[in-house]
Amino acid sequence: MYRVFEALDELVQTMEQAYGVPMTSNCMVPRNEMLALLDDLRNALPGDLDDAQDVLDKQDEILRGAQERADVLVGDAEEDAHRIVSDAQAESETVLSDAQDHATRLVSGAEEESNMMITRARDIAETTINSAQREADHLVETGNEEYQRSVDQGLKEQKRLISESEVMRRADEEAHRLVEDAHAESSRLRAECDDYVDSKLAEFEETLNTVLRTVSTDRSALRRGAGVSGADRARRGQGEADEY
Repeated sequence: MYRVFEALDELVQTMEQAYGVPMTSNCMVPRNEMLALLDDLRNALPGDLDDAQDVLDKQDEILRGAQERADVLVGDAEEDAHRIVSDAQAESETVLSDAQDHATRLVSGAEEESNMMITRARDIAETTINSAQREADHLVETGNEEYQRSVDQGLKEQKRLISESEVMRRADEEAHRLVEDAHAESSRLRAECDDYVDSKLAEFEETLNTVLRTVSTDRSALRRGAGVSGADRARRGQGEADEY
């Protein structure tokens, strides 16, 4: 490649040093020297340029071949695309059909399961209702029995209370009667006691008066000189007073 540039430089230099033709822009150059430089230039050109020239010469053919190849590729791609689309559609239809079948089976299974659950729920509800009804009947019966027992016990208690109230009334009347009798007896005994005490006090008063009279008599007797008999009578009177 370096020789190509060197040959070009020599050509330029030769052209610049060539003699010009008067009254024109042409020049006279040595033929053999120019041919030799051109030969060197041709020989110095790389083989890729020839290949490039061949390519340029065969450009239309290559383009046609490429276009044909492209058309073939495009056709194959379109066929593949159509085939893929067809396969995809068929696959999607198959998948959709399978999905629909699976969904139908699931719906059927769900409906069957739902019906079974509803049936079981109804059975359980019916059993629960029957059990609750029996329990309610038992509770009502038990409540009625308990109510009847309570009523009977209440009636018995009422009768007992009424009886006890009558007993209490009678006991209260008896107590009042006994208290009144006790007060009457107490008043009677107090009166008798008062009478007894009064009678005893009267007797004591009479005895005391007798003793006082005797004392007075003895004192008078002492003053007159007859003291012994009067003193004895005074002692007897004092003894009787002590006895009372």
